[in-house]
Amino acid sequence: MTDPRRVPLVNPVLDSIGNDIVTGTIAAGEKFTLTDIEAQFDVSRTVARETMRTLEHMGLVETSPRVGLTVLPQSRWVSFDPNVIQWRLNNDKARPAQQRSLNQLRFAVEPIAASVAAGSATEQEREEILALAHRLLELEKNPSTRVGEALEVDLKFHTLIFTASHNEMFVALAPSLLSILKGKSVFGSQKRNPVGNTAGLHVELAESIIARNHVEAQEISRRILLDSRDETEQLYQ
Repeated sequence: MTDPRRVPLVNPVLDSIGNDIVTGTIAAGEKFTLTDIEAQFDVSRTVARETMRTLEHMGLVETSPRVGLTVLPQSRWVSFDPNVIQWRLNNDKARPAQQRSLNQLRFAVEPIAASVAAGSATEQEREEILALAHRLLELEKNPSTRVGEALEVDLKFHTLIFTASHNEMFVALAPSLLSILKGKSVFGSQKRNPVGNTAGLHVELAESIIARNHVEAQEISRRILLDSRDETEQLYQ
């Protein structure tokens, strides 16, 4: 039986090994065993095994008898896994490539999701999207004293765009794609203004969804994503 007092240790062990793999500290082709994990982190065999299974599910390692765990190349990683994305965003060397990939994919997907949402959103979703957009506009004019409120509202707004599309594939992609917003706020030049002076465009997007204007919703969504010079440059690198 798993000792419940040991299970919480899985996360820090996973975080340490996963981070080392995606940042290249542990290179592709390197091998280690469950015993190595136990010894390095002073954890039980249960914790080591659970860590191994999670790393396997992420495509970071593969296991084989008499060999143990072998670190896999990036081409084998589950690139949409939120942990993999976060580990790469947290690393100075890996961050630019991860940000570029997220920006390019988001630019390809979110304007279409906005267009679909213009036709499929419920009345309640339309009203909430508009309310969030107006709150962003308020925060742009009068910044909140609560740290992170603008980012929180912006995340809710863009998440709801995906949700209101009622396309389960778009909804599933949203957490990975929108992790770029957190990364931009923490690591980017717009830390104090994560919306990047696009609150007015957010209102226009909400209004186009209210009006069920597919074409305008797609166009305005694309304009929001192109607003940042840094993100625009990354799209074509």
